[in-house]
Amino acid sequence: MSSSSRGPGAGARRRRTRCRRCRACVRTECGDCHFCRDMKKFGGPGRMKQSCLLRQCTAPVLPHTAVCLLCGEAGKEDTVEGEEEKFGLSLMECTICNEIVHPGCLKMGKAEGVINAEIPNCWECPRCTQEGRTSKVKGGRERHLKKVGGDACLLRGSDSGGPGLLPPRVLNPSQAFSSCHPGLPPENWEKPKPPLASVEGPAAPSPSPQREKLERFKRMCQLLERVPDTSSSSSDSDSDSDSSGTSLSEDEAPGEARNGRRPARGSSGEKENRGGRRAVRPGSGGPLLSWPLGPAPPPRPPQLERHVVRPPPRSPEPDTLPLAAGSDHPLPRAAWLRVFQHLGPRELCICMRVCRTWSRWCYDKRLWPRMDLSRRKSLTPPMLSGVVRRQPRALDLSWTGVSKKQLMWLLNRLQGLQELVLSGCSWLSVSALGSAPLPALRLLDLRWIEDVKDSQLRELLLPPPDTKPGQTESRGRLQGVAELRLAGLELTDASLRLLLRHAPQLSALDLSHCAHVGDPSVHLLTAPTSPLRETLVHLNLAGCHRLTDHCLPLFRRCPRLRRLDLRSCRQLSPEACARLAAAGPPGPFRCPEEKLLLKDS
Repeated sequence: MSSSSRGPGAGARRRRTRCRRCRACVRTECGDCHFCRDMKKFGGPGRMKQSCLLRQCTAPVLPHTAVCLLCGEAGKEDTVEGEEEKFGLSLMECTICNEIVHPGCLKMGKAEGVINAEIPNCWECPRCTQEGRTSKVKGGRERHLKKVGGDACLLRGSDSGGPGLLPPRVLNPSQAFSSCHPGLPPENWEKPKPPLASVEGPAAPSPSPQREKLERFKRMCQLLERVPDTSSSSSDSDSDSDSSGTSLSEDEAPGEARNGRRPARGSSGEKENRGGRRAVRPGSGGPLLSWPLGPAPPPRPPQLERHVVRPPPRSPEPDTLPLAAGSDHPLPRAAWLRVFQHLGPRELCICMRVCRTWSRWCYDKRLWPRMDLSRRKSLTPPMLSGVVRRQPRALDLSWTGVSKKQLMWLLNRLQGLQELVLSGCSWLSVSALGSAPLPALRLLDLRWIEDVKDSQLRELLLPPPDTKPGQTESRGRLQGVAELRLAGLELTDASLRLLLRHAPQLSALDLSHCAHVGDPSVHLLTAPTSPLRETLVHLNLAGCHRLTDHCLPLFRRCPRLRRLDLRSCRQLSPEACARLAAAGPPGPFRCPEEKLLLKDS
């Protein structure tokens, strides 16, 4: 009966799982191999999805979902006591046809199967052996299983006569079960019978499967620990001349040249090399010279692979709303957007949950001109991604716990941002403005930021140091800002001079509650060389206790001044403010409140 007629998935190979008991399974990742460097936990992109080279299981087992192809049941070796019955009810996977069956379910009569002693529950089934198919996996010690009448199982050596195989011998079924189940405790095994003598001579003792797995794992670790030596290849060509008696090639000391360890005394590599020449000692009784003679070069640090990951292009938004009946809604997308513009943020979030088309339409940046995230203790990555996707023109992050990394990530993706409010944040976060381009910024609010000094404001106002070579124009970061709010900061006259130089287009300036602002500061703002003399429209100096009545006539130099706030200034008299309001720059002011001067446009 062919494998295609036995049921679906007859020839499908099942992926094995870890045994979770061997030495490789219980160790941790090395962090240096190619697969570890790809992991995200070690800074890689995480694309290969492979385990560490040193954590590759040496005895993978079948998954717990594996069942017999003939009876449809899982392994039932735990339900019986006898060794022969346990072997007959255990699941075995064929390495040729990939079929998983119970040995007791096969009805092949007198047939011969080959058990793989290195991998548990693995063999070459009697049907494939009878049809003459060859194994996919070559190498390793193999044992042949002979099934007589479907019940009696005998193990004997391979008849192929190939090198490296055991001589013919007959073993009991308990050894067959132990070879395919290396994890079973040995107290339940039967004592193996001594091998029978053959015509070729006495049988050589065979190591246990666990011993073979341990040796194979050690060989794999030695291959991974080899350090490439670039100088050994050049010395190989020079070692053919026998005239020099004081030089050795890399073939004379393979243990030191390749593995970096001294070979054992009395080994074959110490006496002669591969070409049969004797190893030459430089002196009598001296130790054997090792290659290379100099110190080994230090290992290179692991280099992490860097890949540029670009998101796929977004598909165009639909122009119509598809209905459940298959037709489209008569209103187009432009009409729906005009309806959505009358809704608030909460109503828009509710509309986004109606359908996928509305969800895409509600992300339009015309519906989100301003986003308010103020008074939040922390900003999560989904919140930041939502802000970037909506592309608002005004963003309020006042009194939040935004970090410098988050603010830099936002500003680099909001090139159309016009208003930014950062009042109450820490200077450690606000310092991200010094490295983020803001070409469209018109309003910047930096009120009540703690621990701001002249040096930090200079870093914010000065142009970036990494300008292009040959660029003569030195534009500051706040060249296009029209409104600047600096209330509650420790500003000095030096900071005001930088402000006049690198922010010449200011029309609204808030310097309220600045303890160092006095009459000299007003003189700097209204001086003939000041660019703000002609552009300043709104000026807030409330709470500046160093201002006196002598600075009031200086405000007449600003012809475009429409609002002047001098409230809570202790040294300013109400009579002097009334005289300024009556005279005014070009026309008189009105005083709705004491020390508040307004002028109708």
